[in-house]
Amino acid sequence: MNAQELQAWLRLTLTPGVGNATARKLLTAFGSAQAVFDQSGLTLRQVVSDKLSSALQTEPPKLAAQLQTTLDWLQASGDRRIATLGDAAYPTALLDIEDPPLMLYMLGRLCANPDAAAEMAPSLAIVGSRNPTPQGESNARQFAKAFGQAGLCVVSGLALGIDGAAHDGALLGGGQTIAVVGTGLDRVYPKKHLALAHRIARQGMLISEFPLGTPPLMANFPKRNRIISGLSLGTLVVEAALKSGSLITARLAAEQGKEVFAIPGSIHSPQSRGCHALIKQGAKLVEVAQDVLEELRLTPVSVGHAAAPDFLDPASGNDNDNDNDTSSGSGTGGAPQSGPQNALLTALGFDPVSLDALQARCGLPTDQLQAQLLELELDGALARLPGGLFQRLAAA
Repeated sequence: MNAQELQAWLRLTLTPGVGNATARKLLTAFGSAQAVFDQSGLTLRQVVSDKLSSALQTEPPKLAAQLQTTLDWLQASGDRRIATLGDAAYPTALLDIEDPPLMLYMLGRLCANPDAAAEMAPSLAIVGSRNPTPQGESNARQFAKAFGQAGLCVVSGLALGIDGAAHDGALLGGGQTIAVVGTGLDRVYPKKHLALAHRIARQGMLISEFPLGTPPLMANFPKRNRIISGLSLGTLVVEAALKSGSLITARLAAEQGKEVFAIPGSIHSPQSRGCHALIKQGAKLVEVAQDVLEELRLTPVSVGHAAAPDFLDPASGNDNDNDNDTSSGSGTGGAPQSGPQNALLTALGFDPVSLDALQARCGLPTDQLQAQLLELELDGALARLPGGLFQRLAAA
């Protein structure tokens, strides 16, 4: 794309009142962004209203500055690309959604090839709470690691909590991951994920439909969810409250004809109620990564691996990373606890519990109970929650 073409696309997206639907209408009528601005007002009024026709004939005041910013960004180091509707680099999966973005800003290894869309592995979205339980965060990381090892690309939104854990897990599994962000690609939000964003760029890609310089506006985050679900064969919700943006992504996935998966949790946890609601509505209940692969009719062989990793095989006795070993009750996949610690884990169960309630179950003196809880916490077998509660961490 040369500077003149880029200017026309930017002008189309920056013109007040011209949304994606109107822009697609204009592109259908005139063939290209540049051709739109070659038309007379009379011709434009045959397609859009008088008001929009006048707006299209007036150059947006920020156009020149935005063009220069975008050209500078494209020329900076690293793999960068802008894909518009119809480009080879434009993900074909997005052409099938109801409101495909006009322009996609791309940053990372996956967009290095002009035919970037062809390099994308089959994708699965993983979304969930920004404030997950320790168990939920562990589940997101371990499931994403499994999917990465199986050859799937994990798509999420770079938010705190489940999103960040999903990206991290995919990278740990050696797989691709795509972060669909709600800001311009010249900034990272949240700032806490700056290092993670750099890792994603090295092993995957960051995508945004928003012009460079766009700050983190609340309205943009639900809007980007259609891209997260649209890029993916299905969407896995790890943890979500009943009023959660993750449920928007799940709804969009269902409307797009994609599979929706949900991991169940404690009936006492507010962060599980969204997942339980999805399951009641027909989402597939997921307990292990293989559940998703089987439902999507994907096997490690079909997505580029010679054989199934042992942890994906329910019948395998060799669990390389202990990702599916629930016998220990340890989120770290370490050796099973024994003796008093094993008895304490049994007393903990899997729901959050207070110190007083736990002491009533196991009968241990306070000092012994606190010492064992600390040891289990250091082993990664349990977590302390707000309100003085404890929760056992099971392997994902």
